[in-house]
Amino acid sequence: MNQASLFCDDERTLLVPNTSPTVFVVDDDISVRESLEFLIRDEGWQVETFVSAEEFINRPRDFNPSCLVLDISMPGLNGLDLQKRLAVDRPNMPIIFLTGNADIPMTVQAMKAGAVEFLTKPFSASALLSSVGKAMARSTALIAREAELRALRARYVRLSSREREVMALVVYGKANKEVASELGISEITVKAHRGNMMRKMEADSLAELVNQAARLRLARPNRRP
Repeated sequence: MNQASLFCDDERTLLVPNTSPTVFVVDDDISVRESLEFLIRDEGWQVETFVSAEEFINRPRDFNPSCLVLDISMPGLNGLDLQKRLAVDRPNMPIIFLTGNADIPMTVQAMKAGAVEFLTKPFSASALLSSVGKAMARSTALIAREAELRALRARYVRLSSREREVMALVVYGKANKEVASELGISEITVKAHRGNMMRKMEADSLAELVNQAARLRLARPNRRP
């Protein structure tokens, strides 16, 4: 398939990314890979192409913004199978599916599993570039959220075991006096642990601490007898 047959028109949507993220293209048709590589690179993104899902899986993972333009029907591991793998291994990588035949059940399955778009060949260049733009925005947001969560977990790990106990009780509405009674320590000691805990967690308010606990999915503390 040459470039003229891959795209149904010559439209171009100017998308200028703020960084240089990578678009991965997996398609067993060399003409498709070459056409997409030319189009995507011309918009300023980095491009890497792969002839099979297996070849793509063997590429080392990185944490830069990226998306995957994926042919759904390929020998060996097909696009839907790869999507299932990536949902576990690389959940921050949005997928744009390509297909030569519009298959409604297949389309529904892909979109329910989180695909950004499902394009039927031939498709417009603008449709592909618009989908890549949306996918990159999603990837950037997901990576930023993951980085924030990793930093939050790192702060939580630095808490002492007593500070974690105090945090668990405080975020579930316990006043200092109740925390002291629950833990069998003085109220002054609770205040000291609470101050250290708030500083280490970089929380400026109880509301922010409660939000952090929710993101960390801290279990509700068991009541002591």
